[in-house]
Amino acid sequence: MRAPIIALLAGLLLAGCAAGGLQSSQAPQPAKPVAVERLYTGLWHEFARRPMAITDGCVAGATEYKRGEGGRIEVLDSCRMGTPSGELKTIGGPGEILDPGTNAKLRVTYTVFGVVPVVRDYWILDRANDYSWFISADPTFKDLYIFVRDPKMSPALRRQLVQRAAALGYDVSKLEYPELPRR
Repeated sequence: MRAPIIALLAGLLLAGCAAGGLQSSQAPQPAKPVAVERLYTGLWHEFARRPMAITDGCVAGATEYKRGEGGRIEVLDSCRMGTPSGELKTIGGPGEILDPGTNAKLRVTYTVFGVVPVVRDYWILDRANDYSWFISADPTFKDLYIFVRDPKMSPALRRQLVQRAAALGYDVSKLEYPELPRR
């Protein structure tokens, strides 16, 4: 259990450092404001993502948001190794909304090895009006994530989400679709 967590944390640290120097290409600005109480609460399932070293072998990815003290958002990212019933990997930290009022830009501070802070910014580029899905990216145009509330979705919704990511300017041929949890 300890080795996969250390690998996850080391990968997150390296990814955070690498992302810091990629300011030449900016992600599009968020399309809609976000209602904090609707998006930043509960469990979201990772439908698609751009490949990253820290997610190699990860399936059934999820992010859980909880309201914290002082307006902070507590973030817990998780996945299972190999299969939806595989070993659980998690990492979390407090998040801070960077654009109060719009609420579409979140900065999360993860702590690696218990002492090393790694800061990642996530922008909610688009979302469903009913908050059933959202598309998130970092501002450097490198990382891309598509999250859904319900891991069971229609083929039409799958196509719609990938097409929306392409319309935002992302190369969707690079997306990977990890196995979702069974319901």
